[in-house]
Amino acid sequence: VLMFLGKKVPMSLKVFLLALAIVDDLGAVLVIAFFYSSDISVFNLLVGFSFFAVMMIGNKLGIRNVLFYAIVGICGLWISFLLSGVHATIGAVLAAFAIPTDVMLKEHDYVAKIQQKLKEFQAIDPQDKVPTLKDEQLVVLEEIENATYMAMTPLQKLVNLLHPINTFIIIPIFAIANAGVTLDFEFETLFSNHIALGVGAGLLLGKVVGVVGFTMILVKLGVGSLPEGMNFKNLIGVGLLASIGFTMSIFVASLAFTDPLYITQAKLGIFVASLIGGIIGYIYLSIISKTQNNKL
Repeated sequence: VLMFLGKKVPMSLKVFLLALAIVDDLGAVLVIAFFYSSDISVFNLLVGFSFFAVMMIGNKLGIRNVLFYAIVGICGLWISFLLSGVHATIGAVLAAFAIPTDVMLKEHDYVAKIQQKLKEFQAIDPQDKVPTLKDEQLVVLEEIENATYMAMTPLQKLVNLLHPINTFIIIPIFAIANAGVTLDFEFETLFSNHIALGVGAGLLLGKVVGVVGFTMILVKLGVGSLPEGMNFKNLIGVGLLASIGFTMSIFVASLAFTDPLYITQAKLGIFVASLIGGIIGYIYLSIISKTQNNKL
């Protein structure tokens, strides 16, 4: 929704909202861990932390093989947390923290190495009569490939690998399986209690109060500062857009309620709040951006 506003809003606002969305999801994961974990198995939990320790040790030893972290993280850490009674999403978050975020070859060293290898490649006489490369050329290309591998962090490699899978497979499956609201019930039952209203208000009002309130408190305390180009007014707009809830909101609702009617009511609250928050946020930021541009 924010992207629809284009250049009307500062880039810092878009970056702030992206960072907020990530922190917000991590907060939801913590809520799941603390309030929706039951029948905890201490043994499986200890086994999970053992795998986490293995990943951290591998990180410190300089292991950069993505497959190592994928196997230990999924087959070891994640499954152990799944069996422990603590929600498996916590295992996934711990695994992400254990994956190295540094590189073996710094950027300036990489540039120098690639330039050297390109000169070596150019110095080799090509085979004009056949389309294949010489053995010397293949050796240089392999060295370039190895240097490129060393210049990338394992975490970024996994992100790039999993991004299309997550975007085009996981999220659509989640949406199809969980987002539907069946209509084979009496309409008045939707509002037979305050679940829809509570969930909707929690998103629409709670997000605005939480985002604006805590941000301003941190700014006043000197803990942080608003990014350049942001102010209190467009912070309110970000809070409205933050009320758009989908994956984590539905996920928590499915854990919080067991009655199908209650889950449907919660989903209705999520959808209505998201729709209202998105529309009002877009209109509000459009008006604010026009007012600020006129003043300039």
